[in-house]
Amino acid sequence: MSLASPTFQAIPFTSRKLVIKLVHRDSIHSPYYNKNENVINRIKRAMESSILRFTCLQKKVRRTLPDDDFQADILPSADGSFFFMNISVGQPPVPQFTVMDTGSSLLWIRCLPCRRCSKQFGPMFDPEKSSTYAYVLCNSQYCHYAPHGRCNNLLNECEYNQTYIQGNPSVGILSKEQLIFKTSDEGSAAIPDVIFGCSHENGNFKDHQISGVIGLGFKKLSLVAQLGSKFSYCIGSVYDPNYSHNKLILGNGAMFEGDSTPLEVIDGQYYLTLDGISVGEKRLKIDSNIFKRKRWKKSGVIIDSGSTTTWLVQEGFEALRNEVQSLLDIWLTRFWYKSWALCYVGTINRDLVGFPAVTFHFARGADLVLDTESLFVQLYTDAFCMAVLPSYASGGNITTLSLIGMLAQQNYNIAYDIYGKTMSFQRIDCELLDD
Repeated sequence: MSLASPTFQAIPFTSRKLVIKLVHRDSIHSPYYNKNENVINRIKRAMESSILRFTCLQKKVRRTLPDDDFQADILPSADGSFFFMNISVGQPPVPQFTVMDTGSSLLWIRCLPCRRCSKQFGPMFDPEKSSTYAYVLCNSQYCHYAPHGRCNNLLNECEYNQTYIQGNPSVGILSKEQLIFKTSDEGSAAIPDVIFGCSHENGNFKDHQISGVIGLGFKKLSLVAQLGSKFSYCIGSVYDPNYSHNKLILGNGAMFEGDSTPLEVIDGQYYLTLDGISVGEKRLKIDSNIFKRKRWKKSGVIIDSGSTTTWLVQEGFEALRNEVQSLLDIWLTRFWYKSWALCYVGTINRDLVGFPAVTFHFARGADLVLDTESLFVQLYTDAFCMAVLPSYASGGNITTLSLIGMLAQQNYNIAYDIYGKTMSFQRIDCELLDD
């Protein structure tokens, strides 16, 4: 005998502010949480994952063609500094543990029957048991936008094949279903007819706990495109496992405060215009043209939710490294980690008291300020490193691409207005955004 599941009446999206609690991979609320793992090991794992992700992003940028026929995305990995969200799907609702990723665009969830699918955290969604499920017909406009979409003429179903730069694809049926989100008043809102990939094949997906990916990159079928064109997320301390106020806000309720800067969307990725960098009051001598995106030159500055570290093109990195080195070499001893890394013997909390903030200056006067907790990571018990790396260090051959990672974004509310082509930065404790 099974217990009756609650039912939800779908409501117009614009009538509610949708707030989703984000769970960090190493949070005490995450199924990945390992109480026996110390923060040093977590940082090392996240750093290694960041290098792999940036390499994949470089490959994606390199293969992006003028006719936009390359449809591979970046496959998220739970080893990195990722944020997850709990949603429910269908009627009756089935809880799902999904990963948030601005580096990909498709929303997909594992569905029964699932071939070559690994174990996941929680129940797998069975579309046959949901009263609100429907597959997308072949003649639908959505089928045209599906990654590698094709028609199953026998069943009149639209099949998709979301390939990834590295890892097995997600293959299944493009479908419509209601998604249930937590609202700002601690209630729930069911949004009808959300287009998603009902994935019946995932290969040997490494991250056994998650049941799907919520891609927040901006393409025709992304959740952001379906629910308007605005979203924001607020991230507190990345490595505090007890911090519980990280959140994603979708739609018109997205929080737009603070400095704003132009935002450009290219192949679903989010690009910003970085004008310069300061250490304390000193503006570094950097030609701002090195950060500009040049058409078909595979360059520019991407902001990303899937990388822990920040990456800068060589000239920008060396200018920052040299200035930081000139300040720290006076009283600290260098520590060798990698030839391109700037590391010192000591601890961040003890040895960097009073170290000046580093500011990334973006177009129209928007500033992203990095304190020591955002600029450095404690890689060993007695050694720390700068968490800004040179683009050439990943081993990829696209060395003109820069990226703003999650350490640089912590303690900020980051808001995306896609149609308005604007991003805003607001430095804030995310707890203050709780209703």
